Amino acid sequence: MFGALVGAMFWNVVTWMKGIPSSSSHALVGGIVGVGVAHAGFEGIQWTGLNKTVIAIFLSPLLGMVLAMLVMLVSSWALHRVTAKFAESSFRYLHLFSSAAYSLSHGLNDAQKTMGVITVLLYSTGYLTGEFHVPHWVAIACYIAIGLGTLSGGWKIIETMGGRITKLSHHQGFAASTGGSIMVFAASLLGIPVSTTHTITGSIIGAGVARRASAVRWGVASNVVVAWFITIPASAVVAALFYAITRLF
Repeated sequence: MFGALVGAMFWNVVTWMKGIPSSSSHALVGGIVGVGVAHAGFEGIQWTGLNKTVIAIFLSPLLGMVLAMLVMLVSSWALHRVTAKFAESSFRYLHLFSSAAYSLSHGLNDAQKTMGVITVLLYSTGYLTGEFHVPHWVAIACYIAIGLGTLSGGWKIIETMGGRITKLSHHQGFAASTGGSIMVFAASLLGIPVSTTHTITGSIIGAGVARRASAVRWGVASNVVVAWFITIPASAVVAALFYAITRLF
């Protein structure tokens, strides 16, 4: 698990420095797969769980994009009779609520993965006995950590998401965060560990395309997509290397 976590963190730091919104969820999956293969070969992989995650890599941003476009369409139709000033004022407040909903869905899906890693370590080393469960202090520690990480801010990533992919208005921001939160809430209810980063990126692209295709900076978007594809293998390789190093001691 040390190798898996180091592999995931290494890739997160690299992409953070480059301002690329990569998926910490898939970096963690890649790290676990890398050390699993290094330790037990490909027979050690639970393909059912991995296949579900890989499918979600492709579906979550696409569904987020479609949902954001639908929200743009429905909300534009609902307010087509009001003045532009009233519409913008309304979407400013709606954007705050939809962003809060997406933050809640983020914690509902992302924090659980770290809880799983910590709980498995506690259980396998004998510090947790009885029925497998997540202690309250583990859950609280994970929520505090994800909150502090969000508070500290990765400003390069914020700049990419907020302005470099497409110029977001309050209307588009509302559509993107609403579509993204619907997708992540649904995935959490189904027990699927999706990437909140991939989902909101797809939703932002969908909100931009709903205005016009040229509003999206496709060069920036393509760089983000490339990072999606190489996150799992890159994290897996680094994790396997760190696992091999620990075996020397």
